[in-house]
Amino acid sequence: MVTVLLFIGGVLFVAVGIALSIALHEVGHLLPAKLFKVRVTRFMIGFGPTMWSRKKGETEYGIKAIPAGGYVAMIGMYPPNPGDGSVRPSSTGMFQTLATEARSAAHEEVGPEDANRVFYKLPVWKKIIIMLGGPTMNLLIGVVLMAVLLMGFGTAQATTTLGEVNACQVAYGAPVPKDLANCMPTPAAAAGLQPGDKLVSFDGVPVTEWAAFTDHVRASAGKNVPLVYERAGKTVTTSITPVLTARPVIGANGMAEVDSSGTAVTVQAGFLGVGPTSAMVREPASAVLPAVGDSVAQIGGVVLQLPQKIVGIAQAAFSSEPRDPNGPISVVGVGRVAGEVAAMEQVPMSSRVATLLGLLASVNLALFVFNLIPLLPLDGGHVAGALYEGARRQVAKLFKRKDPGPFDIAKLLPLTYVAAVVLMAMGALLIYADIVKPVNLFG
Repeated sequence: MVTVLLFIGGVLFVAVGIALSIALHEVGHLLPAKLFKVRVTRFMIGFGPTMWSRKKGETEYGIKAIPAGGYVAMIGMYPPNPGDGSVRPSSTGMFQTLATEARSAAHEEVGPEDANRVFYKLPVWKKIIIMLGGPTMNLLIGVVLMAVLLMGFGTAQATTTLGEVNACQVAYGAPVPKDLANCMPTPAAAAGLQPGDKLVSFDGVPVTEWAAFTDHVRASAGKNVPLVYERAGKTVTTSITPVLTARPVIGANGMAEVDSSGTAVTVQAGFLGVGPTSAMVREPASAVLPAVGDSVAQIGGVVLQLPQKIVGIAQAAFSSEPRDPNGPISVVGVGRVAGEVAAMEQVPMSSRVATLLGLLASVNLALFVFNLIPLLPLDGGHVAGALYEGARRQVAKLFKRKDPGPFDIAKLLPLTYVAAVVLMAMGALLIYADIVKPVNLFG
């Protein structure tokens, strides 16, 4: 019962965190729009029927029934309809944009006092600031959460104290034999190493970092070398010979790399059969931005490979093929991972909270990267439209032609519908895959 409650608590923690992230994303659009005097009629979290709303000034603030997004509705986001001069209302939200444009006959009256408060009349740089406000807010949230995670909780780092000593030599990926008495012992087991032993030196080189020690072991296959360690306060000297065996290639994300078929990539290297203990080590403030940059780069790589990743997910969802653990997951998958983390009663609560904060940070950084894709109805599509408007105005000015005026981004609505259908289909596929074949991040 406690495990179930913890699982539900983890899901709710991340669900509330994502909802707040969406709300703050829209605040990122709202604040610069208000600053630049654009008339904002609605600020809504979610879409569908309105569950609650309250009007303050000229803006209605509310919550919709389906908490899967949000939007800020601004007057005159598109230029007037040719011929009738009516201003088409629109918003920053994908679903709301599509719904509004589907009701093309519904035009919002703009009074004389609002003539200079429409979005389409803004200078290009102001349009870009408004549309980048949302993704920037997600980036700031990601930075803050990463700072709390690294500077407050720290990161789990391997120590030079042994946490495990494998009894048997087993090929990578093969099951451990039940009869440990008759198996081939690992070099560590044969040398009498035990969990709790603290490594002092290997082959005459002091062991100060686990990663450097591992590299030295991998390069010492077949070589008998001296090993010094401490046990119960006493220094022990012995010799040990790493064996040559296939080991997984660990990527920058700390996970084993896999090929296109989902098979782990291995390399021949020296092996002892030991694993370290870990300790939470707080990082300095200077480590935050590099960590955020690494995460953004990794997410960007996933986005660039998204078509290929989606094909792999579809194959895994409808066949017996394994799921790529480094591929994208939906909000359902994020919620499941959060629940599993929270339910790990054998893990200290502080570590579980840190993992959940890291998960929320990753979600916000993913929202930042994804919204920069230069396709409508994403924020990046509006930014691309504004940049095109500025470029053609500069070209007209260079050749002393008449100012072409604001670019009517509504002309791209057919492409917007196609992109929206593709995004929703991808989302549905990810949700289905996360239900029938979820990613297993914990072995």
